[in-house]
Amino acid sequence: MNKEQLISEALLLPATAIDYHLSLHLLELFPDKALIETESPLDIEGYADAQHCTVTRKTFIYNQMNTYWQGRDFQMLRPHYAVTQAGGMFLNNAPPPARTRSAAPQENIPETRDVPAKAWFEVQWQGHTLDVLILIIQGEGFQKYHLWLLADTQEIARAFLAAVSRWSSEIRGEVLVFDNGHWYKDEYLFQDIKNATFDNLILRGSLKQEIRDDLVQFFASRALYEEHDVPWKRGILFVGPAGNGKTHTVKALINSLEQPCLYVKSFRAPHTMGADEINIRQVFERARRSAPCVLVLEDLDSLLTPQNRSFFLNELDGFASNIGIVTLATTNHPERLDPSILDRPSRFDRKYPFDLPALPERTAYIALWNESLKPDLRLSEEGVAQVSEQTEGFSFAYLKELFLSSKMRWIAHPQQGTMEQVMSEQVEKLREQMLSVHTVPEPESAPEMPGMPPTFRAMMTRTMRLQGGMESR
Repeated sequence: MNKEQLISEALLLPATAIDYHLSLHLLELFPDKALIETESPLDIEGYADAQHCTVTRKTFIYNQMNTYWQGRDFQMLRPHYAVTQAGGMFLNNAPPPARTRSAAPQENIPETRDVPAKAWFEVQWQGHTLDVLILIIQGEGFQKYHLWLLADTQEIARAFLAAVSRWSSEIRGEVLVFDNGHWYKDEYLFQDIKNATFDNLILRGSLKQEIRDDLVQFFASRALYEEHDVPWKRGILFVGPAGNGKTHTVKALINSLEQPCLYVKSFRAPHTMGADEINIRQVFERARRSAPCVLVLEDLDSLLTPQNRSFFLNELDGFASNIGIVTLATTNHPERLDPSILDRPSRFDRKYPFDLPALPERTAYIALWNESLKPDLRLSEEGVAQVSEQTEGFSFAYLKELFLSSKMRWIAHPQQGTMEQVMSEQVEKLREQMLSVHTVPEPESAPEMPGMPPTFRAMMTRTMRLQGGMESR
């Protein structure tokens, strides 16, 4: 067999035999080369875009490339990896992770991007020439990514694999997000974070300064912790009803601290039984490699289940060291958290309350928003005071909605009255909405049935509550 026929003939075989067949024939075709293989996606073209190597597509085979539009929706096409019991990595109908794009100006980013499905590259790297064969193998209900590296020596091949992997793991102008069982870099979330500052954050009393000082002091005090034999790690929990500044505070902290941020959306992976423990381990192992860093677990109560809680606690404070990691968690529903998480000080040793804003915070927030309005829309000082009094029980999220909806009403009907009149009417409408949301009866839990697994019953209960509008993240 010659190399021109290699891929075509391999694709006629059963999916489980393709990689073995190709490995055997690559060794026959290139007896003087060292061969290594990997199932970890390797962004070689991104590495080349960063000018660390050069890549040429070989012409003796047809290089099959899938083309994607690089708009924001591309973020939703991240690979969904699931670790099987055999330890392999499988790809579910999605492209490899998007390349790091922060190094180039936004306007110079091409609108489309090619992702290899079956391709052979020649790579020039540090004076060495390597051949790279990339193949996405399609089987029954899965796709499997496989890559072969041919180099003059094993050392060169392994060094190149390590260099590309190390470069890909670096966080440069993105946030590292874990979801559906895999990590991906989200530059859009990073931009949202860059827009969040403490200047446009209103919190009760000195809470804002306390939180900021706490984290700044922690990252500056490693030597002091070690001198006194205190583990250099922290657990912080933000507690309070939705819409009162927890997420904004997290973003402002990440923006100001300038430490790597790892953000967890879910510990679960679709269609993968028993994946929670594997995913939790992945999250903490990556955090340990990235330390010092901030590990964000937003809506902690929705991430944990009775089945994965013990494993999570072992990773949080058990067998492995979490030196340099700030585990920053939030919850809208502390009553859903097990006491072993909520009450044990060594796990989340600082708990900060994010309550509904009192009159001083509402006044400050309304004044801040008022300054952003066009002059003909602004409230008078008396109007600010009046609206502040009227909005008792409003969260910051509802105060924001009050301004946005009032502004839209005034723009649509500018002759209907002053902004103060429009806003006063809108306060009552929003209060009715608040009351209707909070009076929806909570559905009962799913009934127990003989033989029903606890995980399935929990899933049914969650579905019922989502349909009833009660489950909130």
